[in-house]
Amino acid sequence: MPIMTREYIRQRMEEKGIPVEMQGGLERYLFDRISPGHFLTAVLENNLREAFSRGDLENTRVLRNYVLFLYNDVPANCWGSRERVTEWLGRKERS
Repeated sequence: MPIMTREYIRQRMEEKGIPVEMQGGLERYLFDRISPGHFLTAVLENNLREAFSRGDLENTRVLRNYVLFLYNDVPANCWGSRERVTEWLGRKERS
């Protein structure tokens, strides 16, 4: 996987069909460690039932796109379970 930069992530989200209005939340989560909304949190935690109950029609229609993006383009330790998401949000970058 190439080095994860904001530019790379923006390009990959666009290519994978992540809705534009959700891209900022994912970018802030990945780079700034800011907790996203309920739908994105459910997606990141790999909680399918919660993602479907929280998502609007467009986002639930492209859930596969989210998974493909996460699987192929972001570090494995930042998504996949509640514990990983909690750890990612709590971890601070060292200067």
